[in-house]
Amino acid sequence: MKPFFIGVALAALVAPASAQNADLVAVSTHLKTVETMVADFSQTDRSGRVQNGVLTMKRPGRIRFQYAKGVPILLVADGKALTYIDYSVRQVQRWPIGNTPLGVLLDPKKDLARFAKIIPSANPAMLLADVRDLKHPEYGTLTLAFTRQAGAPGGLQLQGWVSLDSQNNRTTIRLSNHRFNTPVSDKAFLWSDPRPKVKGR
Repeated sequence: MKPFFIGVALAALVAPASAQNADLVAVSTHLKTVETMVADFSQTDRSGRVQNGVLTMKRPGRIRFQYAKGVPILLVADGKALTYIDYSVRQVQRWPIGNTPLGVLLDPKKDLARFAKIIPSANPAMLLADVRDLKHPEYGTLTLAFTRQAGAPGGLQLQGWVSLDSQNNRTTIRLSNHRFNTPVSDKAFLWSDPRPKVKGR
């Protein structure tokens, strides 16, 4: 098991307030410094199935999980909504970005002090931030994992996260080969609707 996942698995108690404040400031600085990010991702779902692909993020409000060739799904946020498309069955589901834990990654105006707390990690080089909206537990939770790296934006590098939805379905994302603040077109967040068109519309 890699250090990131050991750290997430063993995280338990809340860190001291002074350390929390400093680390939350570090996370906030990192997020404000990263305007765009492109990285390879590996996704593991609750059944242990692994899918790979490329993540493209552009703040505010845009992210795309482009899965490997042959995987008929797409997850993309276009600045307004997070959309899940399953091309194999022609289904589309949409949620306001603010109703998902990913909102903290995508909205530069998000107040981390309201939604996030720092939790201990078994790895001292790892910083873990637990993100949740206490007023809306149905939005789920997100545990972000960062490593402290002097050369990375804000001194942190996002290694991935573990998300838990309201049905306790766990999804783990690992990131690698990060590229920060490279030009990314808004067209990267377009998607084609697989649903049959209705005549007259």
